[in-house]
Amino acid sequence: MSAAPPGRTPAPVHDVAVIGGGVVGAAIARELAGHDLSVALVEARSDVGEGTSKANTAILHTGFDAGPGTLESRLVARGHALLSRYARDTGIPVEYTGAVLVARTGEEFAALPALRAKAEANGYHRTELIGPEAVYGLVPALGPGALGGLTVPDEAIICPWTTTLALATDARARGAAILLGRPVTAAAETGGVTTLHTPAGPLRTRWTVNAAGLGADRIDALFGHHRFTVTPRRGELLVFDKLARPLVDRIVLPVPTAVGKGVLVAPTVYGNVLLGPTAEDITDRTATGTTEDGLAFLRDKGAELMPRLLDEEITAAYAGLRASVTGRADYLIEADPDRRYILVGGIRSTGLSASMAIAEHVRSTLATSGLGLRERADLPAPPAVPYLGETGIRPFQDGERIAADPAYGEIVCFCERVTAGEIRDACHAPLPARTPDGLRRRTRAMNGRCQGFYCGAAVGRMLTGHTTGSGCTSRCEPPPPAAPPPHEVTTRP
Repeated sequence: MSAAPPGRTPAPVHDVAVIGGGVVGAAIARELAGHDLSVALVEARSDVGEGTSKANTAILHTGFDAGPGTLESRLVARGHALLSRYARDTGIPVEYTGAVLVARTGEEFAALPALRAKAEANGYHRTELIGPEAVYGLVPALGPGALGGLTVPDEAIICPWTTTLALATDARARGAAILLGRPVTAAAETGGVTTLHTPAGPLRTRWTVNAAGLGADRIDALFGHHRFTVTPRRGELLVFDKLARPLVDRIVLPVPTAVGKGVLVAPTVYGNVLLGPTAEDITDRTATGTTEDGLAFLRDKGAELMPRLLDEEITAAYAGLRASVTGRADYLIEADPDRRYILVGGIRSTGLSASMAIAEHVRSTLATSGLGLRERADLPAPPAVPYLGETGIRPFQDGERIAADPAYGEIVCFCERVTAGEIRDACHAPLPARTPDGLRRRTRAMNGRCQGFYCGAAVGRMLTGHTTGSGCTSRCEPPPPAAPPPHEVTTRP
């Protein structure tokens, strides 16, 4: 590594750099920042949670159907408990709707006892085999042909957007540097320090954690490894209007296959209903657009699973990419102590549920690999994130809050009932919204029936006003002090 140019101070050396600002990377950064370490969370995109973490089925899994004895089965079960508690502390919306697996063929029906045995082997003892009458009692709108089912009462729905936001905000409050817009392009080690090269400049670190999701194999190669290849698996979903929610008050799962968990029907914490996902292996790691074939497939499956659902309006369609690792049925979390490097790869659709347990496991792996850890006694309280659910009180419903600040009574997005106060808060939060998509994930603005057709211009003006410091024309004035630069948040107490 070359010396710094004359007159320029070398970049500081972090104890740990976590590559990847999705839910897993944010959870790891938060966990490590709870110790006497200098931690950096390094994300290629302009915001946390902008990749795989923002476009999933938003289910908090129990791990009942994971492979017994795998690392995934252990971490998902532990993660369910940890994230449930953390959600209560931070205000992340969670609804314990429960789930029912529905068998529609003789082969699927015959597989149910084995699934129950798998749950028992995983330490989950609350499943129950039920007959067709009980299935239709739980889900009256289900299409004909159900032969039986398996109930999983502790499966839940959760907000994936505010989960990542809470973990990253917590990491920042604990002192981690949040470095955005910094794709890692090269890594070089000299004298016990690794320099990660990014377009925004170098980052120096003693240890590196690779939680880069879809890019994890490429980062792994920078450290001299060629042990796996990520295959993007595109999952397309349909979002039905809130008027469809009475049809679906719990998660309806198919009997899983080797390819995935199949097409499900599930409510969301935002009051909608999801149908999906598809499972299509592709080569383009950026191909998050929906397809004609994918949406036609989902409509056909929906007509089979729940015909009445297809009578409801479709509000939106989206696609997410999962980091599938061909031939691997478990998480791939391995340490390379010589390079002071940890790989966190193969984290599939259960990554949201397992995120906090993965973070614990990585912390333990770092400790056994030689990183000294001393837990801090001065940790701040967990942050309160914007409440985006439907079962609690939103700002537009809170009379006391509106009386104290009328901006919370000024609705800007009428489909989702998002107020000027919420948009202002999102733009001036510790990890602020800087783009329309980032604002959607922090407030639900433009996510409703009109998809921003009616409110988009007003929301855009407010976003521009706040992010440029020029204020806006609603009661959310006056603008607060200038926010930090949009791509670097480095405050450390």
